[in-house]
Amino acid sequence: MNSLLKEFPKTYDASSYEDEIYKEWESKGFFNPDNTLDKNAKSYTIVMPPPNVTGTLHLGHTAMLALEDILVRYHRMLGERSLWLPGTDHAAIATQTKVEKIIKEEGTNRHEMGREKFLERVKAFAQDSHDTIANQTRKIGSSCDWSREAYTLDETRSKAVKSVFKMMYDDGLVFRGERIVNWCPRCKSTLADDEVEYKAQKAKLYYFKYDKNFPITIATTRPETKLGDTAVAVNPKDERYKEFIGQEYEVDFCGCLLKIKIIADRNIEMDFGTGALGVTPAHSAVDWKMAQENNLEIVKVISEDGLIKDGFGDFSQKDVYSARKMIVEELEKRGLIEKIEEIDNNLSICYRCDTAIEPLPSLQWFIDVNKKIVRRENKSIKELSIEAVKSGVFGREKINIFPERFEKNYFHWMENLGDWCISRQILFGHQVPVWYKKNDKITNYELRITNDLVDEEIYVGVEAPEGDDWVQDMDTLDTWFSSGLWTFSTLAKTPEQIRIENGNLIIDSEDFKNFHPTQVLETGYDIIFFWVARMIIMTTYAIGDIPFQDVYLHGLVLDEKGKKMSKSKGNSIDPLDMIPKYGTDAVRLSLVIGSTQGNDLKMSEEKIASNRNLINKLWNIARYISQVADFSQTNLEFYKQDFSLADYYILEKMQNLIVSVRNDLNQYRFSQAGESLRGFTWDDLADWYLEASKFEKNETKNKILAFIFKDLLKLWHPFIPFVTETIWQKLGFSQLIISKYPEADFYNNLLTEKSENNFEFIKNIIVCIRNARSENKIEPARKVQAVLVTKKYQELIKSQVELIKGMKTGIDDLKIVKSFENEKEAIHLVFSNLEIYLLGGIDEEKEKVRKEKQKENLKKMIEVIEQKLNNKEFVEKAPKTVVLREQENLKKLKEKFLNI
Repeated sequence: MNSLLKEFPKTYDASSYEDEIYKEWESKGFFNPDNTLDKNAKSYTIVMPPPNVTGTLHLGHTAMLALEDILVRYHRMLGERSLWLPGTDHAAIATQTKVEKIIKEEGTNRHEMGREKFLERVKAFAQDSHDTIANQTRKIGSSCDWSREAYTLDETRSKAVKSVFKMMYDDGLVFRGERIVNWCPRCKSTLADDEVEYKAQKAKLYYFKYDKNFPITIATTRPETKLGDTAVAVNPKDERYKEFIGQEYEVDFCGCLLKIKIIADRNIEMDFGTGALGVTPAHSAVDWKMAQENNLEIVKVISEDGLIKDGFGDFSQKDVYSARKMIVEELEKRGLIEKIEEIDNNLSICYRCDTAIEPLPSLQWFIDVNKKIVRRENKSIKELSIEAVKSGVFGREKINIFPERFEKNYFHWMENLGDWCISRQILFGHQVPVWYKKNDKITNYELRITNDLVDEEIYVGVEAPEGDDWVQDMDTLDTWFSSGLWTFSTLAKTPEQIRIENGNLIIDSEDFKNFHPTQVLETGYDIIFFWVARMIIMTTYAIGDIPFQDVYLHGLVLDEKGKKMSKSKGNSIDPLDMIPKYGTDAVRLSLVIGSTQGNDLKMSEEKIASNRNLINKLWNIARYISQVADFSQTNLEFYKQDFSLADYYILEKMQNLIVSVRNDLNQYRFSQAGESLRGFTWDDLADWYLEASKFEKNETKNKILAFIFKDLLKLWHPFIPFVTETIWQKLGFSQLIISKYPEADFYNNLLTEKSENNFEFIKNIIVCIRNARSENKIEPARKVQAVLVTKKYQELIKSQVELIKGMKTGIDDLKIVKSFENEKEAIHLVFSNLEIYLLGGIDEEKEKVRKEKQKENLKKMIEVIEQKLNNKEFVEKAPKTVVLREQENLKKLKEKFLNI
C-alpha cells in the first residue's frame, strides 16, 4: 500500500478542492510550455477564441473552453510543448453599445461626455469585464498560459493591426471610396454583410404608379425609398414591357420630380410583384450595381440618422416610417395605388441592437479581395483563402474543417465575397492609421472627410507623421480586422517584435517560430464567416502561411427543448450558478458528452446532476480501490501467470479503451471518447471487475486494480481535471496534469489468447440469470438452484462457479451437466449452445395469485376491444387500418390469455 495515501472522505465536495488545485497548477507553471521537460518536443498550439469584454461567460463559452482544455491537456500529457494562449476581444461595437446604454440610464451620452472621457469610461468597463472573464475562465479549469495573455486592443496587437493595414495600402488592397454599405442608424456605423441579421415579419407590398402619366405599375415594400428612384428595371424577356425599354420619363412622385429610365436586367423576377422594379441606387446594393452598369444617377434619400434628407419637400427630416405613411396617403389621394398585399418579409437588422439597417452610399475604407498580389504567387486574397481549404497553399496541407459539410458553406461564402468594408464610425477600437493634411477639405467628425484629397495630403503609416499639420482619420477598424490577425499577432510579446520588411510582416519572436501555425481553431459554427474565414484571409496575406491546420466547429448550446437560451425567457443556465451546486467537472462533462461536430447541444440542469453522479461514482471507486489496491508495484509481467479470466477481461478492455479514446480525440470526437470512458468506468470496472475482485481476492488483483485505475484517471483527466487530480494526489502521487498519457502497448504485452471472450461468456450467463429472476419476479433474498447443460463449456464454467454464484445471481447450488430432463416448474433459458434451468425460483401460491390477476386484467382488455368491434358505427366509420389493428390486438390478447 502506498505510504503517502491520504484519507478519502465519504463524499466528494468539489468546492473543497477546485480553487486550490487550480492555484497550484498555475503557480507551478504547468500551463507554460516553456516548462516542458523535453525542449525538443513537438509543439501543439491553440489560440483561445477571445471572448468579448462585454460581460460574463455563458454556456457557449464554457463549452468552447471545455473542449479546448480537453485537447491541450491531452497533448500536454502526450509530452508535447502545449500552448493554449488566452485573450479577450475589445469587440468595438458591442462594447461601445453596452457603455452607451449604461450612460444613457445615467442621463448622458457620448456626445455630451466628449471623446476622451467617453473612451476612458469604455476602457474602464472593458477592464472590469476582462477581469470577470479571466476569473470565470480559471473557474472552468482552463489550463491556458496566462503569462502570454493578449488583448486585441493592447499595444502589441495595435502594432500588428497598423502594420498590416499599411502593407495592404501599399499593395493597393486597401482603398477609400463611396459604396453602398449596411448602415445602422442607432450605432451610427457601417456593418459587414455577415453582421446583418434577418427578422421574419409580415410586410405590406404596395402596387402603384409614380404618376398618372407613367405607363408601368411597380411594387415595393418601401415606398419612401422611391424618392430616390432613377430607373425601373424589367426582364428583357418580359413581353409586357419590351416596348418601354430605353425610354425616359419625368414624373411627379408625390410632389417630387424624378427622372426615370426603363432598363433591362435579366435578374428581374417576372412573377414577383408586377415584374417591374423601381431602381433606387443609393439604397440597395443590387440597385447600386445596376446603376453602375447603366450609368444611372445616384440620389441619396435617407441620411445616416435614418431620416429623409433635405430637398424632398414635406418628407424631409421625417423618419422612414412616418415618411412611408405620408407617401402612401398621398398616393391614395392621387388615386395611384392599385392594391396592397400582405407578404412574408425578412427585415435586415443590426446584430447588436436590432435596429433596422439602411443600405446607403458612404465614404469608407475597403479591402479589395480580388486584386492580385505579386509576392503571394500573383493571387488575390480570395484565391489564396479558397486554395488554403481546397488544396493547400505555401507548401502546407489543406486546412481541414470538422465537420466536413461546412467546407461547402465556406467555399460558397468566399467565392461570393465582395470588397470588405473595414471602417466603422465608432469611437472605441483601432483608429484607422491614416492622417490627412489640415485644410478646408477636413470637416468635423459627423460630416467626415471629403474624397477629393490628393496623395500628398494623405499619410498611411504605423506611426504618426511628423509635424502638427496632420489630423488622423476618425474612423475605427472593423473588429474582425484585428481579430483576423489573432493566431500570429498573439505570438509577439512586444511591439518591437513586429516589423514590415520587404513588404512582408515579420514576427521576430521565439514563440512565433515555435508555435505557428497553430494546430486547431475550435469555435462555434455561427462565426465561420465572421472570424474563421477572415483569419485565413489575413494570415495567408500577411505572413504567407495558414493560421491553423484544423478547424473544429461546435454547435450552439440550447435548452432541453431545443430552444435558444435567453435570460428574458427564463430558460438560460448560468455555468457559474451550476459550478457551486454540482462542481466544475460535472458542468464540463455535460457540455461534452452528447455534443457532436457542428450540431447543437440540448442542455438541462438534470443533465448536469446526472454527470455529478458519475463524478461521485468515480470518487467512490477510488475510495474502495485505495483500501485494497497495491500501488507500489510497477511490473505486472511478474504476476502474469496468475491472471484470471476477469483479469484478462479488464486488461483487454483497458487496452481497447486507450486506443479508442486516443483515436476519438485525434479526430475531435469528444462525446464518443467521453461515452467510452463512462461505459468502462461504470460497467466494465465498477459493475464487473470490482465485483469479481471481491470473490477472487488476491495480490494480483490488487496490483491490476492499481494499474488500470491510475491509467483510467489519466484518460479521464482532460475531461474532468479537478476530481481526477484530487484523487491522484490522495493516492499519494504528484501532479496528474503533467503525467504521461497511457500507452496501449503496455497492456498488449500482457495479453494472451485467453482474454475477453471467455469472460464475456461467463458475463452472459450471469446477466441471463439476473434477467430471468427479474422477469419472473423472484425476490432478491430467495435462493435458487441452477443447472447448466453444456458439453462444450463444462471446464470453463467449472472454473468460474464461485464467481457465477457470487455475482448477485442468488444461486446457492450450481450443477454443470451434459443433459437434463426438464422439470415442470423450472425456468428454462437458452443461449449459445448452453441451457440454463433455474429451480426453486417459483413460489407456487404467489405464482397462482399472479396468474389469476394477469388473467383478470387480460379479460378486461379483451372485453373493451370486443365492445368496440361489436359497435357497428365504429367499424363502419373508423379508418380501415384502425379496425384491423384492433382486430389484431384482440387476437394476441386471447392467445396470451389461453397460454397462462
